[in-house]
Order: sequence, then structure tokens, then C-alpha cells
Amino acid sequence: MIRLGAGRPERIVAVGAHCDDIAIGAGGTLLTMCLARPGLRVDALVLSGGGGEREQEERDALAAFCPDADLRLTVLKLPDGRLPAHWDEAKASVEELRGRTEPELVLAPRTEDAHQDHRGLAQLVTTAFRDHLVLGYEIVKWDGDLGRPTAYQPLSPEVAEEKVRLLQEHYPSQRHRPWYDREAFLGLARIRGIECHERYAEAFAVTKLTLDLGTLNLGE
Repeated sequence: MIRLGAGRPERIVAVGAHCDDIAIGAGGTLLTMCLARPGLRVDALVLSGGGGEREQEERDALAAFCPDADLRLTVLKLPDGRLPAHWDEAKASVEELRGRTEPELVLAPRTEDAHQDHRGLAQLVTTAFRDHLVLGYEIVKWDGDLGRPTAYQPLSPEVAEEKVRLLQEHYPSQRHRPWYDREAFLGLARIRGIECHERYAEAFAVTKLTLDLGTLNLGE
């Protein structure tokens, strides 16, 4: 298993179409990074859920998933499931985010996600953040769209358990959903862990990656 690091990023961006997307797809990665790097700046954008119960859930949850981080969260009010009809607003919000930060890493939905809101946001992110490392997180759902990941972030057993605990604690509005349970979240993490020779992991799709494996000037 080849391990490539991204150095020690000082700024990251995390985006989601809905409240809880970021935490489900990359909550363990956020916990791992923020625990290792106190003061890490996290610029987060969520397109829907603003102004109500869901926004407060998201603010409380991301504060817990990003301990000791400089968290800057924006939650918009675009209607759930209607991103294509509000494309200009979504595009403007992603471009505004891009204009105020220069991250070393971007966490976003996968471009192959079956949900139109997730997929649309992924397309906007890869257009706005052209020269950045963008990791596309996965969200288990009815559509059965989980693919073959190309990148993995191992999670310690403690972090994997804490992710599940925080998801259950901070999103009470989602507990009634049949897929929203410990077995689903920890089970997927266990499968991704097997795939990268770890106990648990979160998996990501990498749309484009430029390597820097050293330089050699043949003229010298």
C-alpha cells in the first residue's frame, strides 16, 4: 500500500449539499486532522438547511468534529433536492468560498454520486478549485452508488467510534431514517479499512492528482 501525504495543511475546505453530508462522508478525517493540527482553519459550506433546526444541528456537529479548529461555517437555504434549479446561486456560493480561501485540501461529494444535489456540488467544486487536491467523499444510500475508491484515510478505532457517536448525538432529526445507524457507518468504515490494510478508514475519489516526486534538471 503506497502512502502519499499532503504535508501539514494549514487550511482546508469542506462542502456539503445538505446538513450532515460532511460529517457522514468525512467526519473521521476531519477529527483526525483537527486533533493532529490544533488551529487548523476549516472553511465549510453547506447549501441547504439554513435558518432552522438543521442549521443548528450542523453548527453543533461540525464544532464537535473540528475540535480546536478555526471553523468558519456558512449554511445556505437552497431547497433540498433542487440544486439544478438553483444552479446560479450554488455556483456563486462556491465561487465566493474559493475567493476567500486558498486551501491545501478540499473535501467534497463525489462527482459520481447518484444524488443530484451531491453530484452537482461536486461538479461546481472541481471547477472552482482547479489547482487543489479535491477528495470526493462517499455517502451510503438507497441508490447503491458506492464505487471503487482511489484514496483512503485510515481511522483509529477511537476515532471511528467517536464519529459514530457524534453522528448519533448531533443529528436527532435523522435518527428515524432506516440507514442512519451505527451498523451502517461503522460497517462501511470497516470495509474501507480492509481495503487499505487498516481496521477502519474513510474512502475518497480523486478526480485529478498532480504528483511532486522530486525534480531533476538534466542541464545541471
